[in-house]
Amino acid sequence: MRPIVTTILGAALLFGASGAAGATGGEVFEAKGCGECHYTQGPAREKTIADQLAKKGPELWYAGSKFQKAWLSAWLADPKPIRPMAFNDLTTVNPGGHPKLSGGDVAAVTGFLMGLTSDAVKSGKVKPKKNPKGRQIFIKKMPCSGCHQYAGRKGKIAGGRSGPSLVNAGVRLNPDWILAYLQQPKVFKPVKMMPVFVGLLSDKDMLNVARYVANFKPKKKRK
Repeated sequence: MRPIVTTILGAALLFGASGAAGATGGEVFEAKGCGECHYTQGPAREKTIADQLAKKGPELWYAGSKFQKAWLSAWLADPKPIRPMAFNDLTTVNPGGHPKLSGGDVAAVTGFLMGLTSDAVKSGKVKPKKNPKGRQIFIKKMPCSGCHQYAGRKGKIAGGRSGPSLVNAGVRLNPDWILAYLQQPKVFKPVKMMPVFVGLLSDKDMLNVARYVANFKPKKKRK
C-alpha cells in the first residue's frame, strides 16, 4: 500500500509545481489564475469607460500579434513592470509583483498566447529603422513622448509615465502590430485610452512612427 500512496503524493507534488503533465497552455493559463485579470477571447469586449476601468489587466486576445515570442517567454519567467503607473491608475506607482511561471508552464503559456492573433495585423509591413520623420512626430508633432517613456540621447530615459513604457519596445512589440494599432485603434481599444491619430496622421506618417518605435532596442555593447 505504501508505494501506491507515495506515487500519488509524488504526482500531486509534481502537479502543484509545474501544472498537470500534458496540460495545454490554455489550461495552465486558467489554472494559474491568469484569466482572472486577462481575457483571451476576442474581439474586444469594452463598450464603455466603466468596462475599461473594471479590467484588472490588459486584454490578451491578440497577444500573438502584439508581442515577440522570445520577449514574452522571458517575461513570463521573470516579469518586470511595463507600465510606470499601476494599471488603470494615474496616481499610483506600479508596485510590480506580477506572478511568475516556471518550467514547462512558461513554454506552454507562451505557445498559447502566441496563438492568439488578430487579422487586422498584416505581417511584413514594418521594418525597424532609425527614422527622423518618425522621431519628429513621436517627440514634437503629436507628441507620443508626453505619455510614453523611451531611451533618449545617450540612453537617458525620457518621456511621460501615464502610458506603457516604450523603452526597448522593439524587443517587446511586433512592429506590424504597432502600425495596425495606430491605423485601427478601435479594433484593439474600442474605448479610447490614448489619442486616436486616424485623420491626424497619414498612413505614411504612421508607418514612420511604427518604424521609429520598432527601432527602440538596447544598444549593442562594444567588444
